[in-house]
Amino acid sequence: MAANKAIIFSAPSGSGKTTIVKHLLSLPLNLRFSISATSRAPRPDEIDGKDYYFVSRETFERKIEENAFVEWEEVYQGSFYGTYKSEVERIWGTGKTVIFDLDVVGGVNVKNKFAEQALAVFIMPPSIEALRQRLVARCTESEEKIDSRIAKAEYELSFTPEFDVILINDVLENTLAEAEEIVKDFLEK
Repeated sequence: MAANKAIIFSAPSGSGKTTIVKHLLSLPLNLRFSISATSRAPRPDEIDGKDYYFVSRETFERKIEENAFVEWEEVYQGSFYGTYKSEVERIWGTGKTVIFDLDVVGGVNVKNKFAEQALAVFIMPPSIEALRQRLVARCTESEEKIDSRIAKAEYELSFTPEFDVILINDVLENTLAEAEEIVKDFLEK
């Protein structure tokens, strides 16, 4: 097994990538989650340093100037997300494979950065309507915010050719099993 590998899961918001990544982390695969930084406020169930590194917009912009990120972007107006270089180096330093849960553009950027060291998996919702239903069921955002996420999802689907694998998340149990096999195959190379 080669050292310094990266596994990237990307998808439109609400497609299930976080659920899949959490499942993979629960298995004995020697994976470690790369915690992203964000300038958005935490959701009620999120913990700083576990789900994200929550920082102010000013701090995030200063880190951009310091070239501290592997990748970063303004995902939604005023909400920055990024991956600290130090986070990836810390994980690789422990001998683990880094696993990312990233938005689609961030996933493409990390794949381009790490090339053959990385496996990029796009989680596809079964349909845009199913995606809308999942976002509504979360009960975390307004209808306007959901509409914005759906519009963004339609744009993000255009990036699927840039991923190594497209995994349709229709039946969760099947998707989890398929994700396990894809990751195991990559790690054995």
